[in-house]
Amino acid sequence: MLKRVLSKFSLCACLLMVSLSSYAEQFNVLLFTMTQGFHHQSQLEGVAAMRQLADKHFFKVDWQEDPAVFNDKNLEKFQVIVFLSTTGDILNPEQKAAMERFIKSGKGFVGVHSASDTEYQWEWYTKLVGRSFHIHPTIQTAELQVTDRKFPGLERMPDRLLWTEEWYEFGPEHTKGLNYILAVNEKTYDPVTDWKVKKGSGMGKFHPIAWYHQYDGGRSFYTALGHTAADYSDPLFLEHVYGGIYWAATGKGLKEK
Repeated sequence: MLKRVLSKFSLCACLLMVSLSSYAEQFNVLLFTMTQGFHHQSQLEGVAAMRQLADKHFFKVDWQEDPAVFNDKNLEKFQVIVFLSTTGDILNPEQKAAMERFIKSGKGFVGVHSASDTEYQWEWYTKLVGRSFHIHPTIQTAELQVTDRKFPGLERMPDRLLWTEEWYEFGPEHTKGLNYILAVNEKTYDPVTDWKVKKGSGMGKFHPIAWYHQYDGGRSFYTALGHTAADYSDPLFLEHVYGGIYWAATGKGLKEK
């Protein structure tokens, strides 16, 4: 009798585990928003939007601002790290090493907006992002262009559309093999700006805004969009960001040209 009870209990436990596992999230995201420089007021809207994306697309998001989370034991449970409008120098040498090992293990990174205004002296990170922020003019409306539809998340974005943004001007590529998917038409806004300590006049005929690449064993996606709070309620922007998260976390979603 006892054996029958135990057998039934074991069967129920196994069925429960199978049931729970069938409802496990697709992947786990570490959302990091620490700043040591300019703090974007849109970060809170960004965090809320990430949580909504997690609910919609059935993934788990863990929001952190404490760099102590960057250690091997903690990072092993995540598939992708998202730097949402981070700025300045935010990780110490041990934490940087843990993040490098994370990417080298085949996992992913997503940088949003001022993630390119972060860790300028960390060469590995600047290559991970691909390019570094240099300067931007005042917020303006301009023509945003889709340059490559191979990447996920751009299915409903038109070839050209008006977009209001803090248009980042970038320095040169830190690494080869960047795949550009969005650009801004400089003829449709005024890129000239002067901060006294540095100046900007645009990037010329081709001004990239978003890109992706394989890097050091893992995957990296970056978009310069996301300065304004309104971006985080825009379906086109959120689909664009989720496309980056999905690809960086899973390696899936790229389409044949």
